[in-house]
Amino acid sequence: METDERLPLSYIAQYGYCPRRAGLLMNQQLWTENEYTTEGRFQHKNAHEHRIERRGETLSLYEFPVFSDMLGLSGKCDCIEAFASPEGAFLPGETQSYILYPIEYKHGPVRREPEYEQQLCAQALCLEQMYKTTIMRGALFYIQSHRRQEVAFTCELRQSTRKTIEALRQLWLSQSLPPPQPGPRCGKCSMQQACLPRLTGSAFAYRRQLFKELAGQQEPSLPDR
Repeated sequence: METDERLPLSYIAQYGYCPRRAGLLMNQQLWTENEYTTEGRFQHKNAHEHRIERRGETLSLYEFPVFSDMLGLSGKCDCIEAFASPEGAFLPGETQSYILYPIEYKHGPVRREPEYEQQLCAQALCLEQMYKTTIMRGALFYIQSHRRQEVAFTCELRQSTRKTIEALRQLWLSQSLPPPQPGPRCGKCSMQQACLPRLTGSAFAYRRQLFKELAGQQEPSLPDR
């Protein structure tokens, strides 16, 4: 995908969480905080800042910018661990090559979230294109529990990640807003007031009922939502 417009890497996880949420953020420029997003933001802020740490032949690169014109993405890796290896990639300013291991920071308990794995995989895809290398795995680091969950960048994960990136791109190009899909995740979503998932459905049902009453129980043809 060749494009001059790069979408934020973080929107991949937003789309995986809920396409409507991604549409509100991306196409309507809406964002609200709640206790969960605020906690996560402060944990991220306190965890690290842009810097490079060296320990022998290992580098830790924090807040490392990445991009891909082919995928139309840009963003930052929370951390990249780089291990000196003749099979690795050359980084700017370095005299030896490194195997790259991206790490994405998350808050809350350790859990399996496909959208987190896709976001991490997208970072790896960007790094692969930037440095002409191959990255086999990375990790999700859960700040609160101080635990890592390793993620292998399998063919299946790479394929699903590319599909999500394309879906996100099409959502942006259409400037549309996906319909609400009420579910368990709505309870912790900071965008409830902007989304109104249940009210939207209730209002539509109320309109249909009102038309039925006005038409003497003969329901008119209404467009789909």
